[in-house]
Amino acid sequence: MNRRPGLSVRLKLTLSYAGLVLVTGTVLLAVVWLFLLRYVPDSDQGLLGISPNRYLLSRIFGRAAAVAMGFLLVFGLVGGWFLAGRMLAPLDRITAAARAAGSGSLSHRIRMEGRQDEFRELADTFDTMLERLDSHVAEQQRFAANASHELRTPLAVSQTLLDVAREDPTRDRDELLARLQAVNTRAIGLTEALLLLSRSDRGTFAREDVDLSLVAEEAAETLLPLAEQRGTTLDVTGAAARTHGSAELLLRMVTNLVQNAVVHNLPGGGTVTVHTEEQGNTSVLRVENTGPPLPPELLPTLTEPFQRGTERARTDEHAGVGLGLAIVHSITRAHAGTLDLAARPGGGLVVTVRLPGLP
Repeated sequence: MNRRPGLSVRLKLTLSYAGLVLVTGTVLLAVVWLFLLRYVPDSDQGLLGISPNRYLLSRIFGRAAAVAMGFLLVFGLVGGWFLAGRMLAPLDRITAAARAAGSGSLSHRIRMEGRQDEFRELADTFDTMLERLDSHVAEQQRFAANASHELRTPLAVSQTLLDVAREDPTRDRDELLARLQAVNTRAIGLTEALLLLSRSDRGTFAREDVDLSLVAEEAAETLLPLAEQRGTTLDVTGAAARTHGSAELLLRMVTNLVQNAVVHNLPGGGTVTVHTEEQGNTSVLRVENTGPPLPPELLPTLTEPFQRGTERARTDEHAGVGLGLAIVHSITRAHAGTLDLAARPGGGLVVTVRLPGLP
């Protein structure tokens, strides 16, 4: 934005200090004039014939007052300029950091020393903002790189299948169409997951009162055929757990958790338990499954995009695209909730979602 040039803050503060000093000096001199010289007689006769009269003292006092006012003006300007520079020095560092951030350097930090005051509070807030922006940009760049890689894979497979079909006209057409359909379905699923993740990250959705127990029952009913196909027992327990948010996104969150629990379970058996309850002003959803043991160092990475818990899931027909728990984490965060992951001692995973309850 183009603005007309104006006075700097330092010059404004300097003029303010100088003006305050002049006003104070003027008031002091006025007090001396009113309450001292008014009692000096006009007559030039006094004790021993020598007495200062008002005219003489006025001339002497006026000269001294003029010199004093000049000194106060110079002192106010010089002292004000120095004091304003000292006071605004932290602001110069904050401005330099803001310019560096504006040019794309988000790694710079102010790290202002000294005791807490308004400038240091502003500097600490600015450092926190830069740290979050730097982390967010790095996360977005990593996500974009992973998304590009994941999307390129089905497109490359489709291109390969089409090239093979063109070079070998005798190839089984039904087999080719089936493989193309599978690859296309995976690409569509990945695209929809990316759009949903972006939507939940922005927080642009309508909110309403939602009962997580009803959402859990709906998700379990939808995934019951998958659980029966894999020989997994699916149980929904607990009581009402009401919260305020998007019914669609919360249903996707619970569905992703239950599907993840069913897919990453013991082969040919196992159980999945979905439990809801209210704890004070918090609505709790807990999804627990039996499955292979999970290394502790793997848990923090499960909510990152395109991370899969086990190598077995990579070749499973329900492997997904590695965005299930990332979407759950994003939806939970968009609803001001928390997501906790813990490994079961006997194998498997316990996922606990805590969302703000209704008042």
